[in-house]
Amino acid sequence: MDSNWTWIAENAPLLAAYLPLITALLVIVVTLLGVQRLLVILTRTTGSTPPAKNTTRFDKGEHPLSEFDEELPDESTAPPLHSADTLHIPYCPERLSEAEMLSRSKAYYEEMNKRRSVREFSTDPVPLEVIENIVRMAGTSPSGAHCEPWTFVVVKDSKIKSQIREIVEQEEYTNYDRRMGDKWVSDLKFLNTDHDKQYLEEAPYLIIVMKQQYHLGDNGVRYSHYYYEISTAIAAGFLLTAIHNAGLVTVTTTPLNAGGALRDLLGRPANEKVMLLLPVGYPAGDAKVPGVTRKPLEEIMALK
Repeated sequence: MDSNWTWIAENAPLLAAYLPLITALLVIVVTLLGVQRLLVILTRTTGSTPPAKNTTRFDKGEHPLSEFDEELPDESTAPPLHSADTLHIPYCPERLSEAEMLSRSKAYYEEMNKRRSVREFSTDPVPLEVIENIVRMAGTSPSGAHCEPWTFVVVKDSKIKSQIREIVEQEEYTNYDRRMGDKWVSDLKFLNTDHDKQYLEEAPYLIIVMKQQYHLGDNGVRYSHYYYEISTAIAAGFLLTAIHNAGLVTVTTTPLNAGGALRDLLGRPANEKVMLLLPVGYPAGDAKVPGVTRKPLEEIMALK
């Protein structure tokens, strides 16, 4: 062994210098492989797996769903949300003539094509009943297993609107300054938007669209909401249509990293998360929007 070491030292001095380090690293690797193998054996023997480290990033004030699992009853024992004996009733809507269908569909398209995202609002009041009808219309949206996994929080109080603006602007400043990156910020320049969200106080109403991951029944049993993300997104589309149909405007905002704080401020339960924040009202008299156009039909429709 000594002769071998002497030969290495004389003929490969660089290798000799790092050989102790290489040996130590090999020992560590072999040890780790042994531990991993032991865990595999234990898993096969006990049928359990070691808990994985949670690396998911959540908004401030939000929590992994697993934190609630330990406190909630087992949903496998819950009865169906809707009984299997639910009565199916006749559905016989009026069948329109082709001419009427064409006329209605064209008129509806032409009206909705006027819809724009607006960031400059009038402070003129809007009747609450109009907002209620808008939310009712959003509530007609389809949902997975008819779970209706949404809540529309309507904010009229000026103090709460100011608090919402403070929360959002604080996070948006960091978003524009660091989180979003130069490319993202550059792509938004044509909108003339930044962290300043004055419209959150100007608009007479704010509607915060909350998605519900699950709900608790009166018996305390947890009911999962299937496809709650896409279901709530569809309902938000209905909401946007209803806002425009009522002669009002909005802009779809996603308060990045502010969801947890907003949920706490609004006193919403842990099963709800913020999806969208919509200011709703009349456009300001001098409101302007980017002069952009929409894709033509041949770019958004494929017929096979």
